[in-house]
Amino acid sequence: MEKKESRGSGDNRPLRIGLFGGTFNPVHIGHLRAMVEIWESLFLDQLIIIPSAIPPHKPHGAVASASDRMSMLILALSGNEAFIPSDVEIRRKGPSYSIDTVRHYKERSAPLDELYLIMGQDAFLDICTWRDYMALLKLVPVVVMSRPGKCDGNHGSALGAVPAFLKDRISPEYRASTEPLRFDHPSSPPVLVREVTPLDISSTRIRALIQQGKSIRYLVPDSVADFIKEKGLYL
Repeated sequence: MEKKESRGSGDNRPLRIGLFGGTFNPVHIGHLRAMVEIWESLFLDQLIIIPSAIPPHKPHGAVASASDRMSMLILALSGNEAFIPSDVEIRRKGPSYSIDTVRHYKERSAPLDELYLIMGQDAFLDICTWRDYMALLKLVPVVVMSRPGKCDGNHGSALGAVPAFLKDRISPEYRASTEPLRFDHPSSPPVLVREVTPLDISSTRIRALIQQGKSIRYLVPDSVADFIKEKGLYL
């Protein structure tokens, strides 16, 4: 069940809220470390973690049930009140579209709250295939995270691809601001880019290890490893 944004008694200050979506199939240490670093980098009050119900860009047969992925996320985030697992996309019928999720949170947030949509670089460079992507970019600032194992001469990572993509595929009016790794537009929210620690861990690798009968300890939280074993997932 989704928790509402919390404010203390008499506390009407705006909240800085990150929306961090993904398949989380399963959630792993790389996801969790990226969440921590993005939370610190953006000075967030809350980070809402949103597993997709039916990911539009992934084959359904390779994805554990939404309820199991949500259960693993709850286990992984246990004890961190600032990281809030949300079932908003699981409860919604049909495929999970980011535009619907952002509209949901825009409607339920206070007028002065600041929302940020957080995604990996690979997802961002594919955003032109998303539903209503131009409307999405006009609704909320987007935070693009670096991905492990990719490097070029700009900023030490493949984030150097983001400026060209923005200007060539989205709008030539994007301009780099004086703040590092930020791109402003005259009529849309900014696009921010942030590098996170490049842990070479992937859900694909974890599923492969399970199928090979090998241990996944220290790649996922122990509680998640125990859940996967008890449920017989990914075999």
